[in-house]
Amino acid sequence: MAVGTVARERVERLDRIWQERPGFTGWLTTTDHKRIGLLYLVTSLVFFAAGGVEALVMRTQLAEADERVVGPGTYDQLMTMHGITMIFFFVIPLSIGFFGNYLVPLMIGARDMAFPRMNALSYWLYLGSGILLYSGLALGHAPDAGWFNYVPLASRKFSPGTGVDFYALGLILNSISSTAAAANFLVTIGRLRAPGMSLNRMPLFCFAILATSFSLVFALPALTTDLVFLELSRKFGLHFFDVGRGGNPLLWQDLFWIFGHPEVYIIVLPAFGIATSIIPTFTRRRMAAFPLVALAELLVAFIGFGVWVHHMFATGLPEIAMIFFAAASLIIVIPSGIQIFAWCMTMVTGKPEFRTPLLFIVGFILFFVFGGLSGIMLAAIPFDQQVTDTYFVVAHFHYVIWGAAVFPLLGGLYYWFPKVTGRMYNERLGQTTFWLVFIGTNVTFFPMHISGMLGMPRRVWTYPGYLGWGPENFVSTLGAFFLTGGLVLMAVNLVVSRIRGPLAGPNPFGGATLEWATSSPPPPYNFAVIPKVSSPYATWDTDDRKTDPERLERGDFVLEGGHLTPGTTPVDGHMDEILAMPEESPWPVTLAFVATLGTAFVIANHLIFAIAMVALAAVVLVAWHSGEPEAA
Repeated sequence: MAVGTVARERVERLDRIWQERPGFTGWLTTTDHKRIGLLYLVTSLVFFAAGGVEALVMRTQLAEADERVVGPGTYDQLMTMHGITMIFFFVIPLSIGFFGNYLVPLMIGARDMAFPRMNALSYWLYLGSGILLYSGLALGHAPDAGWFNYVPLASRKFSPGTGVDFYALGLILNSISSTAAAANFLVTIGRLRAPGMSLNRMPLFCFAILATSFSLVFALPALTTDLVFLELSRKFGLHFFDVGRGGNPLLWQDLFWIFGHPEVYIIVLPAFGIATSIIPTFTRRRMAAFPLVALAELLVAFIGFGVWVHHMFATGLPEIAMIFFAAASLIIVIPSGIQIFAWCMTMVTGKPEFRTPLLFIVGFILFFVFGGLSGIMLAAIPFDQQVTDTYFVVAHFHYVIWGAAVFPLLGGLYYWFPKVTGRMYNERLGQTTFWLVFIGTNVTFFPMHISGMLGMPRRVWTYPGYLGWGPENFVSTLGAFFLTGGLVLMAVNLVVSRIRGPLAGPNPFGGATLEWATSSPPPPYNFAVIPKVSSPYATWDTDDRKTDPERLERGDFVLEGGHLTPGTTPVDGHMDEILAMPEESPWPVTLAFVATLGTAFVIANHLIFAIAMVALAAVVLVAWHSGEPEAA
């Protein structure tokens, strides 16, 4: 954007207003959505590495029959920690925490999230819950009852240590973090879109985050309730799951899977949003069936709440209930199919340029179709009852979660790398990484379909050689190391490119959405002048962007009187009010620290200290609200 003297002075004024403290203190007190997104990125990748190491140890243990790399107790802990880490501390924080936080305000033309301090609190609670969980591992009290943590296995009688307490209370803290983050996204997308950005002009990525946030808000209470019931049972002897006292262990499974199956779509929906961002850019074509794709993203989230019982077909439920939920599990194919056809149609009718981000999206579509087909097989009750709790389910799960959810995240890391860092990655290494990861994924997970069909149960520590499962497991283990090699190459590429890569410019790929209309990396206030929008392709339809320099010169929507952002109407995106945003603050990290410490005291049965932490948290909240800004 070419600017004159007056405009330059306005930009310098914005720089002073939005500047945060430098160094470590600045990261602790930041409320900038981009810096919080980067905190999520680094933290989630650290947990990803931890979960990956756990998976490699497990695969090495299973590579051959009668292996003794680790004992059965250690294997159970690794299996549990791997599942918890990948679901709660890697995929969701990366997709929502990083991509959502970094991109949503940029895509809708806002200057920050609706509640910046709550946004910071969500991150610090997420970090606290992760530290708490891994403290259990370091202290020799890691949970070992699986990421699903079924009762009565997780009851005090069968899990007498504190491992399950670390699981339950750590995930309650994590659940509070995710709920707050989801509510923040709902308000941000609903109220902070740029003037003119009506719902039908909103990027499809934001529709995906909107659907995900609705799912989180409605699904997480079921999990939190389950965890509270479990802790009340373990700490105070209540009988929610005790058959002998009128309880029911299936209550745990019902509540867990009411959360657990929408959780699959919570993980996959942001991936859909990333795909709908990358495909138009690299095919030079607008997304086919734009309204239907937006509607399909919302329908996937809605129908996802009606399929949880297909995880429980083997528990002896009434036949009519199983038929209903089998049908619901099949119906979700319809909105998923709409999106697949729209992605393929866009690529077929466009001019695809198969650079690294698009390659990962093509891989994602293939994995999603394959994982969906095995999902249809599992929705068939007789087949499910034959293969339930076998490695066939493990194969299906990983094709969906790893292939269909993580592949777009990897593609998204390449796609938005220039925007975040201001530098380009190495394209040749990127494409080499794709092929290593694509082949490694298939070699790792496809043989599990066969071992599952041969009857190999999941969650086993070892197996005797005469059962004949050795070849499939050996190939899977080789594939896991091959896959890891690809991920290491990706890390090297991005780290070196961050330091030495060529400068990228604002829009190196010719992207269509608003984040490409600002500099790379974006300034703390995102846009010097709040953009106006009259198209869903805000950068491709250039009339609005041509007026931005003139508007900056005139001071039109520069909002240089403080931490200000426009508030618009939820449906039409009409200008409604100017909102004052809070500045950086030490209170979110302080409150998260107090909450984490209080939770640790509960685990250690120091209830007096835990109550003291509640009182301290109340004091912190008073201090927090003493400095809140008033509306402009």
